[in-house]
Amino acid sequence: MKLGQLEEKIGYRFKEPKLLRQAMCHSSYANERHMDRLLNNERLEFLGDAVLELITSEFLFKNYSKMPEGEATRTRASIVCEQTLALCARELGLGSFLLLGKGEDLTGGRERDSITSDAMEALLGAIYLDGGFASAKEFVNHFILNDIEHKKLFFDSKTILQEEIQGETQEPLHYVLIGEEGPDHNKRFTVHACLGNQVIGAGSGRTKKAAEQEAAYRALIERHKTERDLS
Repeated sequence: MKLGQLEEKIGYRFKEPKLLRQAMCHSSYANERHMDRLLNNERLEFLGDAVLELITSEFLFKNYSKMPEGEATRTRASIVCEQTLALCARELGLGSFLLLGKGEDLTGGRERDSITSDAMEALLGAIYLDGGFASAKEFVNHFILNDIEHKKLFFDSKTILQEEIQGETQEPLHYVLIGEEGPDHNKRFTVHACLGNQVIGAGSGRTKKAAEQEAAYRALIERHKTERDLS
């Protein structure tokens, strides 16, 4: 897939296209082609991680003026964690643009949270180098800090959902494995979060735990959306 399509998706055109290519270049791809190890995306990921923490900290400081430091720290951690960034990457379809080694590609690397979350940070680092802080901030606001109330739920969605439901009903919350596909080295699980006999959320992931977490997260999104509509 051409990287120009990724530029269209994110609404940013690189002045230095090689930065975008490097951001999408996983170490397995560079190693397979005997490239200089400094040309993979790990250094850009390092930079993007720092930029993301700063932008997220500023966002929380300005938009949640009554949030104490401890809660702000926990909220920031939930936003910049691997699973949340991987969720953002999936929403962007970032995995399809990655340059991966053949082995990594065949074993599901395009959907692996550790790889896609790192690529998300590398992309941010590349945008920062190419267009400066304002461009990086625009990207983060649009693709990571969007829908912030829901995103911060993702960090511990199963616990939050359990606590919310316990205060409302005696119906048991449980998770049902609906299906699994793919070979042993590249499984994909689909899970339903159920309240009694009612399906309240669905999720998928490379592990049952990841699928359950996403199912709980989707259930929380729907519950909170309903609450807002009724208020």
